[in-house]
Amino acid sequence: MRLRSWTTLSLMTIAQVAWGQTSTNPKLVKTEATSPEPSVNSYTVLGATSEQETLVRDQIRIMQPDVYPLRVLFVSHWKYVETARTFRLHVPAGYISAMFTHLPSRSVFIDSDRYVSDDSLGYWVAHELGHLAANSASENAADKAAREYRKRLKDARKRAVH
Repeated sequence: MRLRSWTTLSLMTIAQVAWGQTSTNPKLVKTEATSPEPSVNSYTVLGATSEQETLVRDQIRIMQPDVYPLRVLFVSHWKYVETARTFRLHVPAGYISAMFTHLPSRSVFIDSDRYVSDDSLGYWVAHELGHLAANSASENAADKAAREYRKRLKDARKRAVH
């Protein structure tokens, strides 16, 4: 009973403070001060080195995916394994998971200890973007959607050589 009383009292105090911070004067909020809506293709890269971030942003820019992730997270192996377990990631037989996409949050998780090269990063990021484009956990659907992204990367590499 005592805990219930303290909880109710705390909530009422917080509510009073919150009410005191509102204003009915619409001129206090300036339209220039509010942040603009995020762009459709804006996303956050977390946990990456500056080189990794530049590389993944360049590759995603070249791929021009139908659906952009909201965040790309480079995580250490132990964190990757723990996150995959938390999201109950199912890895099909014969596949090795170095990155995965969590569809509801549009987040791409990359095991920073296991990605091998810059080219392989682009290849597999294309696959993960394929999951987002197909809005499916199906590996076949992701590969099908990733074909065009991989082609764009390949064409960009050819242009860079010439």
